Amino acid sequence: MTTISEAAQAAGIGVETIRFYERKALIRKPPRPASGGARDYGGATLERLGFIVGAKRLGFSLAEIAELLALRAAPDTECLSFRERARIKRAEVQARIEGLARVREALDALIDACPGQGALSGCAILGAIEADGAGLGPGPAPSGPARR
Repeated sequence: MTTISEAAQAAGIGVETIRFYERKALIRKPPRPASGGARDYGGATLERLGFIVGAKRLGFSLAEIAELLALRAAPDTECLSFRERARIKRAEVQARIEGLARVREALDALIDACPGQGALSGCAILGAIEADGAGLGPGPAPSGPARR
């Protein structure tokens, strides 16, 4: 018998995260025992939580994890399906890394150009942000991974 708090601790997540995964249908809420008492989050539920946590650590979104779980459950799925999704995720990670490197380079250039003293009107950083988003080109700034 594994309680929800024990499952959360074993998976390295919070109880509310487990409840969130239940609401998102990533895991099923175990049935309450007929005799009453706590639900059992052990066995397959704990294994599934481990899978979700592992996929999150690799950067997969909850929607992607739902797809991976469906593939994992399909008896005819081959390893190639997971390899292809991992390849796509790696390309996305590489693009984010490159975007962050551009941000770092732009910040380095602005920091070097800023005198660090004097009137705000002479601040290269403020001027660049107001002029064109620091020269990073159109579109939103790169963002980090989602928190959940």
